[in-house]
Amino acid sequence: MSARNFGKVAVLLGGKSSEREISLMSGTAVLEALKRQGVDAHAFDTGQRDLSEFAAESFDRAFVILHGRYGEDGTIQGALDLMGVPYTGSGVMACALAMDKWRTKLIWQASGIATPRFEMLHEGSDFAATARELGLPVIIKPAREGSTIGLSKVIEAKDIETAYLKAAKYDRLVLAEQFIDGPELTAAILEDESLPLVRIEAPGHNYDYNAKYFSDETKYFCPSGIAPALEDAVKRSCADAYRILGCSGWGRVDVLLDGNDQPWILEVNTVPGMTGHSLVPMAAKATGLSFDQLVMRILEGARVE
Repeated sequence: MSARNFGKVAVLLGGKSSEREISLMSGTAVLEALKRQGVDAHAFDTGQRDLSEFAAESFDRAFVILHGRYGEDGTIQGALDLMGVPYTGSGVMACALAMDKWRTKLIWQASGIATPRFEMLHEGSDFAATARELGLPVIIKPAREGSTIGLSKVIEAKDIETAYLKAAKYDRLVLAEQFIDGPELTAAILEDESLPLVRIEAPGHNYDYNAKYFSDETKYFCPSGIAPALEDAVKRSCADAYRILGCSGWGRVDVLLDGNDQPWILEVNTVPGMTGHSLVPMAAKATGLSFDQLVMRILEGARVE
């Protein structure tokens, strides 16, 4: 599609979530790529501007690159649907479900998708019982945050309450999740096509916020280096998990392999990062797709739910 045919394009970035900083980085990269391709693209920061201003500017399409709440949870998608503006990525239902790790897990369990065992925590939880049930280490995290914000890997049962309180600062829904000791992989999906897996090796096996976005010590491998048959099996599992939530357009599925090469699906990101350390561009590059070409492919898929 010619760049002129896209019309006036809004790059929705920034926002109000705890992932605002990363969204600004991703959005700037996307904006620059679109402009290099001759698209009439304009930044629109939903954290600083009202949607009435968006409506007044008569955009023809929207590239949604808002991470976290108010951008990746179905809220902005609903507003765009009401305004009749085609947008990139998944629709309202898929975004809302994928953002909520608890309800995502309930759907996956009912559908036979392998996901780590979990418990929901609250102030009155028996944290020692949680440790016995899920084993140690255990992962404690907010149910509706991304970028590992508020997440803790707990080694000793006595520290679960502290980790719960940390996570509860970000969300009243807090998840305790079984720890899977094995390689971390991610599957990028573009227009229902699973791209080559990326294998991640973080310093100290701790793929936290800094390791994701800023550390030069985190290593990424694409091709992943795992056996081709196993890679195909993991990609199928990730694609199934993605489709069951109703996701579309593009996204990323995070997965862990245990010692028996069983894939355990962690979560789906409906608006993945597009920074210099991001994984979807890395996987796309392995197929011969440049960053600019990737951005244009995503924009071509914009639609109203």
